[in-house]
Amino acid sequence: MRALLAFVLLAALLPPPPIAASDRLTHDAFQALLLESDLRIEQRPNYVDIPIKANPLLPYEHAIRHESGALELRFIVRPLKRISIEYIDPHNAAPEPNHLFPLLFESITNQLAVDSNAPSSVFSESEARQNFNAHWAAISVFDIDPGYSGGYRNGLLVAMHKNELADAYTLFLYDDYSFAKPLINEALSIMSFNPETQ
Repeated sequence: MRALLAFVLLAALLPPPPIAASDRLTHDAFQALLLESDLRIEQRPNYVDIPIKANPLLPYEHAIRHESGALELRFIVRPLKRISIEYIDPHNAAPEPNHLFPLLFESITNQLAVDSNAPSSVFSESEARQNFNAHWAAISVFDIDPGYSGGYRNGLLVAMHKNELADAYTLFLYDDYSFAKPLINEALSIMSFNPETQ
C-alpha cells in the first residue's frame, strides 16, 4: 500500500510530458492537450488568461481569473496514455491508470490543503455524466496552502475521470466564499469531456 501511495503522489505532482519542449505551456500546447484528452473548456465572459507560475506542489497547464479578482481557476489535465507506472510489489499487479482516480484525488487534496479538514463528496454516476460527461467526478473544499495559491485562502477542487482518456481537475481559488459562490456555481462545469464520446 505504501508503494502505491508513493506512486499516486508522484503521478499527481508531475505534469504530463511536454508536447514540444519549446511550447509546453503555450496556448496551442494546452489546446493540443485538451484535444488529446477529449476535453473542452467553455469560454466565459469576464475571465482573462493569466500566466502560469511554476510550482512543484502541483503543476498546472492553464489559468484564468475573473475580472473582479474574486476567483481564479487553474486547470490540470493528465491523459491516461501518458501515465507510466513504475510499481514494484511481488504480491500484486501494478494498478491500471483507469483505477487510480480516487487515490489521486485524495492525494492532490491532501497536498493542497493546509490541514486535514478537507470535506469531499463524490458525484453520483448520473451527476458526473450530466455535469462533466465523465465516468466519475468528485469535489473537495479546503483552506489552501498559501505557497501554492498566490495569496488566496480557500480552494475548491473538482476532479473528473473518463475511462481510457484522462483525469482532469479544475481548481477554484478564492477568499470570500459568499462573494465567490455564484461565480463558482456558474463555472463549476467550465471544463468537461466532450459529449460525443462515451
